[in-house]
Amino acid sequence: MSDTSTHAPHEQLQRGLSNRHLQLIAIGGAIGTGLFLGSGKIINLAGPSALLVYAVIGCMMFFLMRALGELLLSNLNYKTFGDIAKDLIGPWAGYFVSWTYWITWVVICVADIIAITGYVAYINPSIPNWIPALITAAVLMLLNLQPVRFFGEFEFWFAIIKIVAILALIAVGVVLLVTGFENPTTHTQASVAHLWDRGGIFPNGFTGFLLGFQLGIFSFIGVELVGTAAAETKDPHRNLPRAINSIVVRVLIFYIGALTVIMAITPWDKLDPDASPFVTTLALAGFGAAAFAINLVVLTSAASSANSGFYSGTRMTHALSLDGHAPAGFSITDSRGVPRRAVFFSAVFVFSAVPILLLGDSVLAAFTMVSSIASTFILFIWSMIAISFIMYLRKHPERHASSQFRTPLARIVPWAVIVFFVFIAVTLALAEDTRIPLLCAPIWFVVLAIAWQITKRRLVREGKPLTAAIALPGTGEDA
Repeated sequence: MSDTSTHAPHEQLQRGLSNRHLQLIAIGGAIGTGLFLGSGKIINLAGPSALLVYAVIGCMMFFLMRALGELLLSNLNYKTFGDIAKDLIGPWAGYFVSWTYWITWVVICVADIIAITGYVAYINPSIPNWIPALITAAVLMLLNLQPVRFFGEFEFWFAIIKIVAILALIAVGVVLLVTGFENPTTHTQASVAHLWDRGGIFPNGFTGFLLGFQLGIFSFIGVELVGTAAAETKDPHRNLPRAINSIVVRVLIFYIGALTVIMAITPWDKLDPDASPFVTTLALAGFGAAAFAINLVVLTSAASSANSGFYSGTRMTHALSLDGHAPAGFSITDSRGVPRRAVFFSAVFVFSAVPILLLGDSVLAAFTMVSSIASTFILFIWSMIAISFIMYLRKHPERHASSQFRTPLARIVPWAVIVFFVFIAVTLALAEDTRIPLLCAPIWFVVLAIAWQITKRRLVREGKPLTAAIALPGTGEDA
């Protein structure tokens, strides 16, 4: 079989995502395993104030995404966060952002694959762990070797599953509330009063409320995926604002709405922090089959997250190659716009989930810490988006003035977001299980700094620019 990229080399991605793909990618990015699984621990720490935790984080992420949306639409020649950072901050920033985002999602992808093996074990414990891991990694690679519309279609239907599951849970919860359902296990009657009748809104004090942020922030990892997908979306000026503006509604329905119903049916202090509150609530209420179905939904959610991670990783290596910051072959796309060599490169790391599972529990424990480090990296990525927006306002005030999608309170928003992320970093340092990954994260940036110096000297020696130039608005694809 001939390699189309050999005979007809390309370096351009194709805009194969439609409006419905982008809208559902945006929704799916905001509904991950962090909501289905992690919300139990947040409720245990913060009690009903967990609703306020998600509301505050959701508000901050909305403002960050508005800033990202304005940046992307100010110049359609921006394809990734790395493009934005290198153009507005400097070549080193693009290098740091792109490689950090790549490793973040590759590690999260591997973590999701390992999580999938656990969900499969729940369904059939007799299946060896490495089998679902191998199958999942292979399927992810094959999916990402297809044109981007296949990725969009895959995410579209997985997002639909998550949306239907949460809306069904909310509907069932409302019926139980209206009928005064009495939980046969906890012997408590479903009531909205449970949000304040067990120690108030802040039952564990202000400290519990603060600790809720360190876990809650990571439920939103993936919301920025709409920015990565924008480079391959048709009519971004119309579709991107619609996807970003819907973030508030998504947070209100899928986080605030779902968790309000859960804590009204089952008092917050009766929920198991180590289990999905969605599954626990349905199981306690006597809906065993529904609880099993939610487990399947969580499995598909992990698969969706892994697929998104793989996709993001390949697009970042493609962009790095165009800049001369990764092997030149990664920039080549086939006739369908697929960066196949970048896909195979990321696949090598994704398939590492199989030997990790075979090595045993101690490695799994270590891997949990590594994935926590990757989660810490996302704060860096988000902060760099905010810093890029600050530089954008300084360098291109005319673009901001003429923007059709201007960020509200533009002079205040990026600084407020950065201060908020510093606050999150402080909360990460408060808890022992997140403190170690936080303190280890600087090692990665030291490695990157050394690698950047080596790369920079190579480019200078070869007489090449430190990074590929970004075409001005009105030229190239933005014409």
